[in-house]
Amino acid sequence: MKKLGSKFVLCKFLFSNSSLPKPRPTCYSRSTRLFSVTSGHFKNDPSLQSSKPVSDCRNLVSFLARCRTTRDLKTLLSALISQGLISPEILTKHFIKRCYDLGDLELVFSAAKLVGTKSRLLTQNLMLKWLCDNGLFEDVLIYFEKSRFSGCPSDNYTFPLVLKACAALKNISLGRILHGVVLRKGYVENVVVQTAIVGFYSKNGRISTARLMLDRMPDPDVVAWNALISGCSANGYDEEILELFQEALAIGLRPNVSTLASLIPVCSRFACIHAGKSLHGLAIKSGFIMDESLIPCLISMYANCGNFQLAKSIFDSFHDKSIAIWNSMISASTGNQRSNHAFELFLEMLQDGLHPNMITFVSIVPACDNFTPFWHGDSLHAWVVKYGLVNHNSVGTALLSMYAKVGDIKSVERVFNSIQQKNLLSWNSLVSAYVSNSLFGASFNTFREMQLAGVNPDEISVISILSSCSELDEAFLMGKSVHSFILKKGIEYNLNVCNALLAFYSGSCSMYSAFGVFNRMSKQNIISWNIILSGCLYSGKTEIAFGLFHRMLQEDIGFDLITLKTLLPACNENGGLMLGVSIHGYSVKTGFDSDVSFTNALVSMYLGCGDIESGTYLFENMTCRNVISWNALLSGHCQLNMLIDIAGFIQRMTEETQKPNYITLLSLLQLCNISVQGKAIHAYAVRAGFMQETPLLTSLMLMYARFGSAKSCQYIFQMGQNGSLSMWNAVISSHLLLTDAVSAFSFFIDMLRREVDPDCVTLLCVISVCVQINNLTFSDAIFAYLIRKGFDEHVSINNALIDLYARCGDISVARRLFELLPGKDAISWSVMINGYGLHGDGQAALSLFSCMRASGMKPDGVTYLNILSACSHAGLVEEGRTIFHSMIDDGILPRMDHYSCFVGLLCRTGYLDEAYDILRNLPCKFSEEILVSLLGACLTHGNIQLGEELGKMIPGLQSTHSGLYVMLHNIYAAAGRWTDANRIRSEMEEKKLTKVAGVSMVEENG
Repeated sequence: MKKLGSKFVLCKFLFSNSSLPKPRPTCYSRSTRLFSVTSGHFKNDPSLQSSKPVSDCRNLVSFLARCRTTRDLKTLLSALISQGLISPEILTKHFIKRCYDLGDLELVFSAAKLVGTKSRLLTQNLMLKWLCDNGLFEDVLIYFEKSRFSGCPSDNYTFPLVLKACAALKNISLGRILHGVVLRKGYVENVVVQTAIVGFYSKNGRISTARLMLDRMPDPDVVAWNALISGCSANGYDEEILELFQEALAIGLRPNVSTLASLIPVCSRFACIHAGKSLHGLAIKSGFIMDESLIPCLISMYANCGNFQLAKSIFDSFHDKSIAIWNSMISASTGNQRSNHAFELFLEMLQDGLHPNMITFVSIVPACDNFTPFWHGDSLHAWVVKYGLVNHNSVGTALLSMYAKVGDIKSVERVFNSIQQKNLLSWNSLVSAYVSNSLFGASFNTFREMQLAGVNPDEISVISILSSCSELDEAFLMGKSVHSFILKKGIEYNLNVCNALLAFYSGSCSMYSAFGVFNRMSKQNIISWNIILSGCLYSGKTEIAFGLFHRMLQEDIGFDLITLKTLLPACNENGGLMLGVSIHGYSVKTGFDSDVSFTNALVSMYLGCGDIESGTYLFENMTCRNVISWNALLSGHCQLNMLIDIAGFIQRMTEETQKPNYITLLSLLQLCNISVQGKAIHAYAVRAGFMQETPLLTSLMLMYARFGSAKSCQYIFQMGQNGSLSMWNAVISSHLLLTDAVSAFSFFIDMLRREVDPDCVTLLCVISVCVQINNLTFSDAIFAYLIRKGFDEHVSINNALIDLYARCGDISVARRLFELLPGKDAISWSVMINGYGLHGDGQAALSLFSCMRASGMKPDGVTYLNILSACSHAGLVEEGRTIFHSMIDDGILPRMDHYSCFVGLLCRTGYLDEAYDILRNLPCKFSEEILVSLLGACLTHGNIQLGEELGKMIPGLQSTHSGLYVMLHNIYAAAGRWTDANRIRSEMEEKKLTKVAGVSMVEENG
């Protein structure tokens, strides 16, 4: 050591004439590659004038600290080489770290070539170890490739480090090659190498392969089991983790700190605080409780399981807290929406003299949510700059996400561009930022740019881009391409990726592909089942959805609250009250009925199915009601037209000091009978500050349209965001209600001029405009526009076009469109049948109805109404009677419009007695229209006696329909019973009823 020390004294002489600057205390960052020192020379350093040499390591560290450029490092290395001091001991982590700080890893590689083969191997392993310890896995692979091509050998210490990097980077191909090399060179018998292979396969989602490798180990230790458990945790296989832990205990392995550190987060994700407490007790019993790597896990577990106070007490029990413990508590505060507490902890940490690191900022930056003053985020950004972490990928990504959350896309792009070495995390965050702000086109472009930059997308990238594909109708092919990319990349085994694929295909109504993915999954979790259930319901496959639910119960797969919430709306929409009651029973059995949001969904289900008593009883017995509960009750009564009860509910709601939100106002707007009521709700919305809510603005427009106020509709439209597609759709629909087709079409043209892309709703409204205009030339122009924009692929658009051409008189074009439609639904058949009915071609309608049943398509209530109407127009009484009874046999209960249509058919063909029998035996209160139809038939066929019987029913209706009295008056007048005719006229005058004058309209060709 003395000899080596004397040579360092010689180095002082060599450096005394150099131009290297004088050091001073500094704070530098590896990622920024900046090192701030004052100008000066080594010869001015008092430490170099000391006659007593310091230790070798201290001398090397001292000289390294003076190097502010790669040129300085090369000068130092030259001095070491010239004096024969170069050795693996000299090329320690200090030299490696300084080279990395200055961005010159090539210098370490060059120095390693100067030592012997054995020493080069040692240097290589030291370098790989340092890179792995600092998470620089991409550099691990680069350095390994350079060493391999230079002829540097590898040993059983090298391969585990490189396999660790392959696992972190999801580089499956290189990992498999290394596995083959290990087998060929005979290192596979080494326990460390075997453990690294297990860790590689498990972290890449190949759990079965990893387990096979573990089973092949003659005597796997707890480290090997930990590698498998850690990989399961990284890929979301939480249930397998618990099974592995039990299996490891069964064979006598004692868990260590790493085991517990992998298990405790599983308890956190399952929100299983009891299991977490058991592991906490095991840690105390095993003497691990003071281990600093375990305390952050316990804090996070208790905080995530809802026991924030216990997490805080564990944190407070430590006096000398490490930066990791501070970071875990800050992260716990952020995760529990305690942003102010997170900032207070951050300031306390600074006051204790601890410098925040990268993880600190990654933990606290998400606390800058929408409810936190935005200057907090700007302040944190400034702290990041101060501590030299502004270019660090993880911190930059956190800042990027923070700005994305508040919609500041310009700042997002500025932060992204400021990151000098963009990695996969940075690119993923930018893609996610665009997706979260509905900039789906930009997300696709970023996904392509990422690959052009040489960055291979991973599971997170794929999940984000699949979200964009789900949101854009025209991106279905892009989604299938992403699926191909997943197969090529070999990440189809990742559970989260499979769930994202399921969501994409389910959202696109491509259930065949969705079931293909679902059935090929090696393991499905509850999220997978919920997605496939939701997709079936969204696609109208209700029976399949409930069949899957029964399968879940039979196979003891289990279900959660989301499962039951997904199924409840299906009961509501399909009138499946018994299914809803069954789901309610399951919720009581499993304890989910105590959840307020689920109880709200149950109230909506019962009221939607017409069970007012059960829905109201459930509402009244809720221990805790919120505004959503009241909205469910009000919305249900609105659907059932029980307007009298709603006024009382509103009064009770205000008495309970529960303020209505804009959803409440949406329900109230449906109740308005006069414009004054709507204006009062409008005024309340202005006072409450709800006028920024687009759904409320669109509902207000439609309300004013019902009362004929076109100016109010246009005023509200000008208040809203003209770039909002919903506002354009609403203003077009409003003018359709006002029967002002010309203005509606003008708004559509203005929308296109402002470059707002229409959607299916817009174009369905425009097709309705064509129906009002009833002009074939105009209809052909809209049809051409639909084809050019690619909307002719949508079934709903094609159904509307079939109806349009049928109403405009071109039944042949309508039939051709129907025949060319690849995926006909029940609406397609109903519209075409109705078209034949409008043209009086009853036989064609009946023939099409027979084809529909033969194709396996089950007619619904609308289809039966259309075919009955077609029979009525054509006078096909026998066919109509057969169809009416077959509807009842098919389990479809006739509504009042079905009865009206069938009675109208009987009246037209002279079967008045049969029509009267149907009227008397109706299961519900008959409508005025059905009575008018019968009275008109009595007048036509001269059946005075039946007309008089029907006239006795008029006072009970308490109707203001003048047509009833006019029809009865004409019956008496035709029979010469002028006394009775004059009595009816007097009753009309007393009730101030006047006959509505007829109007004829002719379109003038100008």
